Amino acid sequence: MDFTPTEDQAAARDLAARIFGDLSTHDRLSAAGTGTDAALWKALCSAGLVAAVTDLGLLGLVLLLEEQGRTTAQVPFAASCVYGLLAVAAHGSPEQRERLLPGIGDGSVVVSGALPAQGGVRAGARGGLSGTAPVVPWLRDATHVLVADDRRRLWLVRTADARCEPVELTAPWSAGRLTLDGTPAERLGGDHDGAGHERAGHDRSDHDRSDHDRRDHDRSDHDRIDHVYADVVATARTAFAGLQAGVCAGSLARAVAHTNTREQFGRPLAAKQAVQLRAADAYMDTEAIRLTAYEAAWRRDEGLPYAAQALTAAWWASEAGQRVVHTGQHLHGGAGADLEHPVHRHFLWGRQLDAYLGCGSEVLQELGKLIAYGEAET
Repeated sequence: MDFTPTEDQAAARDLAARIFGDLSTHDRLSAAGTGTDAALWKALCSAGLVAAVTDLGLLGLVLLLEEQGRTTAQVPFAASCVYGLLAVAAHGSPEQRERLLPGIGDGSVVVSGALPAQGGVRAGARGGLSGTAPVVPWLRDATHVLVADDRRRLWLVRTADARCEPVELTAPWSAGRLTLDGTPAERLGGDHDGAGHERAGHDRSDHDRSDHDRRDHDRSDHDRIDHVYADVVATARTAFAGLQAGVCAGSLARAVAHTNTREQFGRPLAAKQAVQLRAADAYMDTEAIRLTAYEAAWRRDEGLPYAAQALTAAWWASEAGQRVVHTGQHLHGGAGADLEHPVHRHFLWGRQLDAYLGCGSEVLQELGKLIAYGEAET
């Protein structure tokens, strides 16, 4: 394994760091409230960072999201790249790639995701989707939503065709509740029209197929559906773990700066052994999140199985992430409890990512099943 960034990945990371550092300031974040910083999103897209993810790969995206996390920048970077750019590039039909990828790259198309599947959305006989996704991050900014139905098929839905109601989360993610009622949708990678109706484009109709052929076709289609769903979910887990690594690094950096300048009884707080131990533990946790996310991302880019590695990264991001942001807040003393203090924003993001990735026991249970069934390849 070699996680050393390529020249292009390093250049993109450095550019992202400058843009986030210049524009995602405490004053701008305070002014944005719980909404998205539209000017920052425009700057990122104009710099070509969103479109570049197609070439930078998932490891490149993780590097960019680390920089976003350091500043808790309020933009739909992770969602639009994972559920839009990478999902369509990897699994979309040629027509979908040609139609959607340019818009996602320039920011005119923003994609969010109603994943993982919870069984609350079903596809009707005529192709429309019905059901509810209670919380979809960055739904208020999205033009499209990638929705998983109860059979784990992935559909692209235009938000203009659905009902979207604002929902406030722990972190300011511009989230919303998505309600579908026979809403038109298109299968990701499917042969369909814009209303979600499957097209008859096969060489032989089901009527002409033998029972054996139909069973083989159904099995093949089921396997493909499972593969696409698993890949998108694993990509999301890896990317959001990378975002959590940045959130934790930003929280820890603020704690280190505070404890080195804040004095008690004539000595910096950082000179106290208890403070040093808390900071050291937080550093080790942050590195564990970062390295497990790097490994999962690298394996995907190399075409290797990475479902188990993505779950490992998600577990570290969930379990260790909440420890780190709690430490960052505690090391600030009373200032850490101030809702207007910058470190409190890291605390909110860390807890939101912890919830979004799933609690540690749930993630471990899924990882255990993967190992038990012999699907955790190395």
